[in-house]
Amino acid sequence: MDMQKTAAGSGKLLAVCISDRRGIQKSEVPAGMLIEDFGIEGDAHAGRWHRQVSLLSFEKIEEFRSKGAEVDFGAFGENLVIEGFDFRNLPVGTRFRIGDALLEITQIGKECHSHCAIYKVMGDCIMPREGVFAKVIKGGSVKPGDTVTQLPPDPARPFTAAVITLSDRGFRGEREDKSGPLIKTILEENGFEVIETLLLPDERIKLEVQLKRLADQRQVNVIFTTGGTGFSERDVTPEATIAVCDRMVPGIAEAMRYYSLQITPRAMLSRQVSGIRKKTLIVNMPGSPKACREDLDFILPSLGHGLGILTGRDGDCGSDASAGHRHHEHPEKIN
Repeated sequence: MDMQKTAAGSGKLLAVCISDRRGIQKSEVPAGMLIEDFGIEGDAHAGRWHRQVSLLSFEKIEEFRSKGAEVDFGAFGENLVIEGFDFRNLPVGTRFRIGDALLEITQIGKECHSHCAIYKVMGDCIMPREGVFAKVIKGGSVKPGDTVTQLPPDPARPFTAAVITLSDRGFRGEREDKSGPLIKTILEENGFEVIETLLLPDERIKLEVQLKRLADQRQVNVIFTTGGTGFSERDVTPEATIAVCDRMVPGIAEAMRYYSLQITPRAMLSRQVSGIRKKTLIVNMPGSPKACREDLDFILPSLGHGLGILTGRDGDCGSDASAGHRHHEHPEKIN
């Protein structure tokens, strides 16, 4: 496919900024070398993770300056200042070509744990809400003045997933988490890209924070939780899920309970739910590894089509395009 024909827009690179340690402002450099799956050479934020390069819109910096702030490029901790894009409103997966280099957005915004110097002076900082983060798909040299071409998400990109285990004892290291790793393995065997796995205590607020972050900032396609769906006072996974969802999807949880009831009558005691936050599906799984495998084997053949509709890759359930049960770009992995 000709990348230029699929371009969604173009802009200009105005500044390349790096710092030798984290938590400080970055300084402009004449040029930067983007290293594949690492980041900008010499920058403290480079590494084998999803936030390799930070991008900030020049227009947003100018808007901030209009409030009376005297800020240089790099002041917000951004690596690349680019003119011509409203990054906040672009989906995760959007790609940018700068010369020979190729970047892919992996996260929108970030949490601000400690206020920077700019915030302390102005009472505000735009990076947490306007900045985006990317990984380097292909390396290359970049410099101010380079054209930045926006490309659509890779059509062959697999569905992304995150797995969260809820267990007080597991979090304290008193019990091995077997369900979370098993879910991750099964998902990867079925063509999903598992981008995060977490182990949390049975605390509602902490779970809500992570569900919101994964759905809003990382825009993961589906989140699977395991544990916390029983009768114990500490079992609060369903309540946290309901609190963050915009719409509920009762059929998934009901189907899993129905299927499990054919194996054990104790399945009636499960309080698991499923729902949607924005474009992210959240599914509560049981805490038992055996039950997780059984339920995943049951729901995965149909889940791909639902995710296709949610993400806009598939047509509506009643359309001709979906009549052949097309799940997504890798149907052989889902079936």
